[in-house]
Amino acid sequence: MTSANPAPLLVLCALGPEVWALRGGDWSGAAGGPPVLVRTGMGRRRAGLVVRQLLTAAPDGYGGLVVAGFGAAVAPGTRPGDVIVANGVRDAEGNLFAIDSGPALAEALRSRGLTTHIGVHHTADHVVRGLERRALHAQGALAVDMEAAAVLARLQELRPAAGQGGALPAAVLRVVVDTPERELIRPGTLPAGLRAWRTLRAAVPALVDWHRQTCRPPAELHRTHPTSSTLPQEAS
Repeated sequence: MTSANPAPLLVLCALGPEVWALRGGDWSGAAGGPPVLVRTGMGRRRAGLVVRQLLTAAPDGYGGLVVAGFGAAVAPGTRPGDVIVANGVRDAEGNLFAIDSGPALAEALRSRGLTTHIGVHHTADHVVRGLERRALHAQGALAVDMEAAAVLARLQELRPAAGQGGALPAAVLRVVVDTPERELIRPGTLPAGLRAWRTLRAAVPALVDWHRQTCRPPAELHRTHPTSSTLPQEAS
């Protein structure tokens, strides 16, 4: 795919409220038109099955893939509503999936005024609490979810064989709902969840910016003074 004819962004969420938050965001000017928003359901098995079905049915149908939604922070000092962007995702077996998109997406989010951290996410098979969070943070993780590693594993398996498009740009972000100091069982969960929901919606323009950037040809990325004539999709 080229910037003149980009494919839409595929956005995967585990939960309905995550899809709802993202659907109502400002997707104006998105490369390839409106995103394809898909609810996978919770857990690695469901997420892996859904992404396999999507990429098998339309191997060249997407211009990028984002796993987005709510998550738990394992690092002290984070706050509900902060965004944690992955520069790698580790699964329960210790496999690490590197993500090159982390710095670019984090910069786009910060430019939109969102408090953003970048680091490793851990995909668990269960809700992580208490001492286990401390252990994961000691191992280098900043956030924990239950789907991202499975999505990246299936993407790694399927995308190289999907025509001549090469690797599909991918990103993972989680908006913090609960933290080590304020876990889900606390009464503050409801206002924290509302704050996270609003932040996820506010992150949409940054996702648009990131997808535009990944759609540009290499020569365009290195221009220091681009003009509207060289970026037709930004004027669309």
